[in-house]
Amino acid sequence: KDTIIDTIVIHYTDMESAQASLERLCDPKAEVSSHYLIDEDGTVYRLVDDKKRAWHAGVSHWNGKDNVNNFSIGIELQNHGYNYFRLYNHWPPYPLKQMEALLVLLKDLSNRFPIKPRNIVGHSDVAPNRKPEPKRDPGPHFDWKWLAEKGFGKVI
Repeated sequence: KDTIIDTIVIHYTDMESAQASLERLCDPKAEVSSHYLIDEDGTVYRLVDDKKRAWHAGVSHWNGKDNVNNFSIGIELQNHGYNYFRLYNHWPPYPLKQMEALLVLLKDLSNRFPIKPRNIVGHSDVAPNRKPEPKRDPGPHFDWKWLAEKGFGKVI
């Protein structure tokens, strides 16, 4: 029986550039991957086929089910994240072009899979102990309210 993809997990890369993120996400030795990477300029990279399992959620739980990687699509957003915060005491924002590209991708995925808006979540929602404050993923500047107003994601 095929597993039904019904969840999307949004992450930040915590790396200095999309190129560095691509190298890590495509390196089998790193044992981390995602289905998509969206650069700050809105460029979308497809890294893993939607119906294949990617290694993005780790030890995780959502909607009464463990192993979120088995039933989700992972989307990484290029963002300097926590490393930047540690250096500058400021979390880098997500550019509008990047958020708009995310919205287009979410619309496409929601048309192809039975994904309800409440099942578009952050990594910290499905694995709260892996990246607790201040490392919350996708970070404090991720605009959940904007996304919810467009019909996607959890309402804050």
